[in-house]
Amino acid sequence: MSDVMSKTAVAEGAGTGTSESVRAADSKKKKILIVDDDADVRNLHALRMKDVYDVVQTEDPEEALGLALEHKPAAILLDLMMPRLSGFELCQTLHALSYTSLIPIFVISGESANKYRSHCESLGATAYFEKPVDYKALKARMCEVLETSQPNRRGEVRLNMRVVLKLRGTDIAGKKFELTTVTENVSPSGFLCPCSASLKQGEPIEVFLVTESERFVGRANAVRIESRGAPWQRYGFQFSENNNDWILRAT
Repeated sequence: MSDVMSKTAVAEGAGTGTSESVRAADSKKKKILIVDDDADVRNLHALRMKDVYDVVQTEDPEEALGLALEHKPAAILLDLMMPRLSGFELCQTLHALSYTSLIPIFVISGESANKYRSHCESLGATAYFEKPVDYKALKARMCEVLETSQPNRRGEVRLNMRVVLKLRGTDIAGKKFELTTVTENVSPSGFLCPCSASLKQGEPIEVFLVTESERFVGRANAVRIESRGAPWQRYGFQFSENNNDWILRAT
């Protein structure tokens, strides 16, 4: 229906600049990558998502990594049971590579969520949806995640570097905490690390670099939450302010 309305709008706006406006709006859509070996399912996902997102799709999980590097999608919709390379393996690979590690992965599978959700989250998946898909819920969850993601997260240098940090702040229950953690994914504007404290998205913390001594390096906000409900969740933190003691500086 949205496609019919769009075509009607273009037809009515011929010669008035409306068609140019439609094309401009389409060019601003965020891009997503759909990975599923079932063509019917893949095309259904694309049909239901294309009103909001620019869609790239593939049936080949081995090709998906190259497409992720080429197109830099805002999110990936991933099936689990595929030949040659499973969704589990692809999810783990995407999450391990620094250039794709922060791309939200939404698993969409015919397998029970009770059976595989926790395992997928431990591999780096952001959310798990069972088939048949509730597309309204999927779009709402994707919107929530992408609105809080750093827009240029893949446009800056990221290093796989082991750094010990101390985090200090207030958890979701209002209790103050102070803990030591390790990150192996750092950039000039933030880092990804496990954290035993439960935090809300947007929650501010103080960050200290731990070497032979502790040095305050800035304040950061939790902009991404992974492995919800696990004993040690992973959080993506973005600095709201940092000083020259942080290990990387923006160029």
